[in-house]
Amino acid sequence: VQLQASGGGLVQAGGSLRLSCAASGFTFDDSAIGWFRQAPGKEREGVSCISTSDGSTYYADSVKDRFTISSDNARKMVYLQMNGLKPEDTAVYYCAADPDSLGGPYKGSWWSPLKYDYWGQGTQVTVSS
Repeated sequence: VQLQASGGGLVQAGGSLRLSCAASGFTFDDSAIGWFRQAPGKEREGVSCISTSDGSTYYADSVKDRFTISSDNARKMVYLQMNGLKPEDTAVYYCAADPDSLGGPYKGSWWSPLKYDYWGQGTQVTVSS
């Protein structure tokens, strides 16, 4: 299993970035893919999640109406479009996969890191004020 996150960078407040997560090594269409972020000195935080089987999406309150998660099942890609970025969005962003989400055992809510078995390497997002 491999997850490759990319697309981070430095952007001014109010700007936009699109993160990408390339997945391989598992049945993509039956999975849940989550985006998490971790700022220095803070716990890892669930940002968003998509169920690749039915397209259901979930968002943290802090990003709702600004971020949009989507998937391209044919390409095994998940995207996180981030608009209206704020300095408090600065963090390393990770994508994570629960390959058994469809029909597998319950491992936790979408925002729980415990739900996910595999993690990408992270991509830095820095928002300047």
